Amino acid sequence: MGFHIHMGDDTGTRPYDSTLFRRLMAYLRPYRGRVTLSCLAMFGASLAQLAGPYLIKVALDTHIVNRDVGGLVRIAVLFVAIQGANWFCGYWQTYLMTWVGQRAIYQIRQELFSHLQRLSFRFFDSRPAGVIMSRVTNDVNAMEELISEGFVHIINDVVTLLGIVAVMLFMDARLALISFVTMPVLIWAATSFRGKVRIAYDAVRAKIAQVYANLQESISGVRVTQSFVREAENAKRFDKVNRDNYYANMKAVWLFSVFSPFVEMVGAVGGALVLWYAGAGILEGRITVGVLVAFSSYLGRFFQPIQDLSHVYNMLQSTMAACEKIFGIMDEVPEIRDAPGATGLGAIQGLIEYKDVTFGYNPQVPVLEDISFRAEPGQRIALVGATGAGKSSIANLLGRFYDPQKGAILVDEHDIREATVNSLRGQMGIVLQDTFLFSGTVRDNIKYGRPEATDAEMIAAATSVGAHEFILKMEQGYDTPVHERGARLSIGQRQLIAFARALLRDPRILILDEATSSVDAYTELIIQRGLEKLLAGRTSIIIAHRLSTIRSADEILVLDLGRIVERGRHFDLLEKRGVYSKLYEMQFKHQNVAASDDL
Repeated sequence: MGFHIHMGDDTGTRPYDSTLFRRLMAYLRPYRGRVTLSCLAMFGASLAQLAGPYLIKVALDTHIVNRDVGGLVRIAVLFVAIQGANWFCGYWQTYLMTWVGQRAIYQIRQELFSHLQRLSFRFFDSRPAGVIMSRVTNDVNAMEELISEGFVHIINDVVTLLGIVAVMLFMDARLALISFVTMPVLIWAATSFRGKVRIAYDAVRAKIAQVYANLQESISGVRVTQSFVREAENAKRFDKVNRDNYYANMKAVWLFSVFSPFVEMVGAVGGALVLWYAGAGILEGRITVGVLVAFSSYLGRFFQPIQDLSHVYNMLQSTMAACEKIFGIMDEVPEIRDAPGATGLGAIQGLIEYKDVTFGYNPQVPVLEDISFRAEPGQRIALVGATGAGKSSIANLLGRFYDPQKGAILVDEHDIREATVNSLRGQMGIVLQDTFLFSGTVRDNIKYGRPEATDAEMIAAATSVGAHEFILKMEQGYDTPVHERGARLSIGQRQLIAFARALLRDPRILILDEATSSVDAYTELIIQRGLEKLLAGRTSIIIAHRLSTIRSADEILVLDLGRIVERGRHFDLLEKRGVYSKLYEMQFKHQNVAASDDL
């Protein structure tokens, strides 16, 4: 049995795009003063590096030859001073650009995270969490690399190259032209390898995203993996994506391991030409030893900027791909958002009405068709049906996590699409079957939806659902860390905390999505006793697999293949001997016996 992780488009590089580049540069605009200072420091560092070989040339040809000790001392002092200036400028160019890069990336990552929090469920339905994590980490890091390091290299390398060419031409034009003979070969090599390296790093970035996706899925599902003894199979799956990543990296490394020595070899040929021509010139008295030494030094530095610029070009392509993905997410318009002119609902009474609602996660494949019902304030509506009948979809639509393709949902006679999302969800409490607790303490999780609540209110909510007693038995009570997803708590305890969290908000509408299906009958009895008081006066939509949460409902809606096929109260539906009666016989009747035994 195999699994396929959909990665989507994960191309690692793309050509330079001026629009994307300008958008990235906009994040540097608030720090243009520091960027300017850094550029000046880069320019100073480059000039200082260029001065060194020329000073050696002067020392050899002017002072050493003439045994001018004083002049030699002055040159030595100047050499040390220039190296000090090089260090000073180098420090500030690196510090300032790194500071600017980190600030810009902090802002980008913060904006990206905030935008992800606002995106609709449909966005996450089609994207693995590991791929989204790769966007926030790897792709943002690629942008940071260009800002903090790429710009430093570009200015440094361009100034260095132009400076070397100018100084070499000034010292000896013929020797300079001979030194440049190897330039076409070097440009050809850089161009040829650049395309191959780009393709190689496309593969590297795609493979590491697959590693992230596989790792996230494996960690999230570790309990299922161990329960089904699938550790070895999962290790094989991870080994495949990890090995693919290894091979992709090794191909890129191989290309660089070929390119770098080739550039060095070309540089050696250039050095040999300089040595031959300059050596002959020295013998003939046309060229001084100082010129040869300076040329050799400049030539040794000449090829490094070319390599760096080739690397920066690849970095720029990677950054363009990262910008395209990140800005693509930032430009993703939330499917669910406030309509123009949307108004707040104010304090609602809790009247709910579905009018001919049709909905599908894929609009071409509806999962709900022509759903209509009305819940008066304070009523409890139970939704029952086989798996896939559309129960959770009805709840998702009420919270406006999706919008229907047809029909309308009203709260207090207001179409929820014409109300602000916050005013709707702020008056709802939702408890899901898959209870999610955040890293932090029990107190943090109960107060998650209402941080300003007092401890007395928190304890009252926990007591009402039967959570207070077991919380006090924990080593630190309400300050006990629950760790990620509440790993230290039982399923029943997590659900009790989720009930307390929802009820602390004092919502007018409460949605219970199979929220008691995973607890034992005794724990459910504790919850039911608390809910009887706390649900009073609240409109409740209850999706349940437990008889006790259905039997007390004011109306039961029976769904089959996305349609309401029966509706009524528990005993009335049993007398009809229809779909509900069959569900009761198959799923619920034994619960009644079990609950009686527990009592």
